[in-house]
This record gives sequence, structure tokens and C-alpha cells, in this order.
Amino acid sequence: MNEDQLSIGVLGCGPIAQFAHFESCIKGRNTRLHAICDRADDLRKRMAAVHQPQKTYADFAEMLADPEVEAVIIACADQFHVPLSLQALAAGKHVFVEKPLGTSIEECEQLRLAITESSCTLQVGHMKRFDPGIAFARQFIQEEMGQLLALKAWYCDSTYRYTMTDNLQPLPLHSTDAQKPLGDPKGDKRQYFMLTHGSHLVDIARFLGGAITAVRGRRNELFGAYSWFVEVEFANGGQGHLDLTVAVRMDYHEGFQIYGEHGSVVGKTYLPWFLKSSDVECFSTKDDQYHRPLGADAHFYRLQLEGFADTVLNGLPQAGADVEDGTEAIRCMVAIARSVESGDWVRLDEVAGSV
Repeated sequence: MNEDQLSIGVLGCGPIAQFAHFESCIKGRNTRLHAICDRADDLRKRMAAVHQPQKTYADFAEMLADPEVEAVIIACADQFHVPLSLQALAAGKHVFVEKPLGTSIEECEQLRLAITESSCTLQVGHMKRFDPGIAFARQFIQEEMGQLLALKAWYCDSTYRYTMTDNLQPLPLHSTDAQKPLGDPKGDKRQYFMLTHGSHLVDIARFLGGAITAVRGRRNELFGAYSWFVEVEFANGGQGHLDLTVAVRMDYHEGFQIYGEHGSVVGKTYLPWFLKSSDVECFSTKDDQYHRPLGADAHFYRLQLEGFADTVLNGLPQAGADVEDGTEAIRCMVAIARSVESGDWVRLDEVAGSV
């Protein structure tokens, strides 16, 4: 193993790899892009021409057989995350898998069991944990705020989001030969929006507020928009409220307010592709002052990959979301779905199934 750089193979040449993972592998202080893999010949060849990996593969098993590949990034459809992660672990490769970890509790539990029997590291791509403002808020909460009273968090996608992202991102390249899951998963907007956007909201609530034990949710659907309001019980006794709305007729709107024993935290989070740190202010009764980080380096996608490599190469504690975090996020989203159906509080330790 190279002690300075983690040799990575990226599976999938779709938009998230094009916008985030290829660049992060190349720019990372302790990573290198060794290989890319995609069954679509045209897309794989075009990505190879741009990013210059050492090797390319059309078959995932062949890339896994490459002894120089130490870790893989799973950057494909949600429905493929768990089976491909299991395949990589069986081949002795460390795994970085895009969020959400999976689509059902049962498959995530299967992956969690595989990790306990493996010496490999698995990290889930909840990149907002590497937003410098959010990381600063978590440190303040853990070290100064004391007991949690309440947390409010919201993730409201905007009708203008694609106008903004089209200006920020390069034109994505597509292929008619790309492998897609059966059916039309994106056609079920309730599931798709919860998995795509709700996974961020739930993970941040857990990252800042702690373990969630029960939820009670409501959903409204009007004029093509979907809105979930969710009451939350935290294991530490705090209460919470989550707002997931897709899409609001205004600017992208994401943030949190957290009230505690010795202070409070207020945060505004930006559209991720701006690569801009959240604006966070932490008020401490210790000095009766607000504390606010700059967060100049906010390339969350590169930072999360560097953290993954630090764990693999140097044995540092895992800074990103692990298989437990990924599984609990899915469990929470399933509980929200069941609560919306019943109208009642649902405990996370009592649910099963998919979102």
C-alpha cells in the first residue's frame, strides 16, 4: 500500500462522478485516481481522455481483481449501492459509497454485518459532515453547548436550482448504454425525493443532534410540490422538527437552529455546488459572545475523500459517516414514511422495509 496516497478505482462515470469524484481523487492530498469503470464504452473512454486514470475497465469484477486498486468509489444508482459494496468488500477493497447507503433497512443491515466480518473501511458519502461550518457547529455542540433542548433543520430545494447548477457545473455527459435499475425509481417522487434530499436532512439532524429514536411525520402534495414536516425525538431527550420541501418557489433554502443548555447555534447552508461553507454562528454563555468560522476550504467532496483515505492509510478515526450512520439514516426515512401512512409516532427500532 502506498503510504502517501490511496489508489482509488471509481465505478460509474455518471454526473456525480463527473462533478465530484474524479476531481476529488485527483486534487486530494492523499488520493490518486488509478482506475475508472463503466460498462458504457463511449462514456468511459471520454472520461478517461479527460481525467487520465492509469487503467480503465468495462467490468467491475475486473477492476476489483486489480491489485493496485486499494479502494473503490461506488457512484451509481441507489439500488446498486449495497450489492456492489458487498462485492467490493468480498474482494478485500475499502469502499466509499454514495448516499443513501441503500433503499431498505434489510439490505443495509446485510452490509453492516459484512463490515463487522471485514477488515475494510466503508464510508457513506454524506459530504455535508465535511462542510467547515457544520463541523464547527458539531464541535461547539459537543464541547460547549451542554444538553440539547431542541433542534430545527430544513432542506428546501428550489425551483431555480437547475438554473443555478447548470451555470456552476460543466455539461454532464451521458450514454444510452449506461446501466440503470429496473423500472423507474425516479418516477416515485415520494421515495426519490426522500432518498435524494431527505438523506441529507436526516443525517445532519443525527450529526448535530444525536441519535433519533422516534418520528411523527406529515406530508403535503400541492401544485407538483412535496413537503414533509417531521417531529423528532432524540435519544438525549431533545426534541426536533425537520422540514423537507421540494421545491420551494424561492432561493435554495437549507439550515438549522439548535438550542442548548449553555448556548445556541444558527446555520445557513448553501447550494452544495457553490462549495461554500455554511454560515454558522455559535453563541456561548461562557463568554457571552458569538463565534463564527470562515471555512475557506469548503470542497466537501474532496475533504470527505481525504478523510476516508486518512482512515484507510493511517488508521485515523473515521470522520465521515460509517455503515451505522448510513443504516440509521435509512431507518429514519423508513420510519417517516410509515408515520405519514399511519399519522402516529413511529419508533425507529420497530420499523422494517424500504422508504
